[in-house]
This record gives sequence, C-alpha cells and structure tokens, in this order.
Amino acid sequence: MSPIADDGLKLSLTDISLNREHTARATPAEIERISPAAWAYLGDAVYELYIRSSYLMPPRRLQAYHELVVGQVRAETQARHLRSISPYLNSTELAIVKRGRNAVSGRSKRADPEIYQQASSLETLVGYLYLTDPERLTEIMALLELETEII
Repeated sequence: MSPIADDGLKLSLTDISLNREHTARATPAEIERISPAAWAYLGDAVYELYIRSSYLMPPRRLQAYHELVVGQVRAETQARHLRSISPYLNSTELAIVKRGRNAVSGRSKRADPEIYQQASSLETLVGYLYLTDPERLTEIMALLELETEII
C-alpha cells in the first residue's frame, strides 16, 4: 500500500496523543484545581492538532492544509462546533462548558464577545477532556462536521 493512499482511515486523538506522563500523575482533584483558562489554553493546542491531523488525507499542498485548518480554528467555527455538539454533552461536560464561558476575561479584537466566549468554552472542554477522558474527547471530536473544501 502506498504511504499516501487514502484508505478512509481517520486518526483519533489517542493516535496522535503526545506523551502524557506528566498528566498521568495528576489526580482528578489536581485537575479540578486547574483553572478553566488553563484548560482552554491546553484545549486550543489539542483542538488544532486534531484539526490538522484530520486534513492530512488526502495529501495536499501546505497552503491548502493551512487554509482548511484556519477555517476550522476560527472563533466563529469553534462556536458553531460547540452548538452542534451541545446536545450530546452530559451534565459534567455542560458544566465545564459553562465554567469556560464564565472564565473568559480577555476580548478578541476580531470576534464578537459572545462568539469568543463560545469558542473559549469549546477549548475549555477539549482541554479538560484531554486531561480526564481522552476516549470521550475522541467521541466528541468525531461529531464535528469539518469542511472538506477550502472556502
């Protein structure tokens, strides 16, 4: 099989997870003490890594990868993704989303404040689940409807 063949396989977050030894030592109580802003900081990176890995197949030019990824990591798209997955979230996850929304202190120069809050809430959830339940995170990320073409 060619190394660039598109056999329809999707990478999961467990396939792309970095060495998480440092988080394995954190207890649930320690993770709960991490601020929602810190969860969002981590979630931003995890979300972008997931999006980038989702677009690796079929192979494209770097500019095409970039344009596809930028379209998905924008605050407006993240807010739309949060709205689309909200019906599938359990009460704990909804509470994390709320904590993320309430923790937003800065303002985006480009995005509407409500949109920015929703995007930050999604990143908060992603960061929290990355630390506590990567399998659930993979399930939720699989619900995202990603664009397949450059807009």
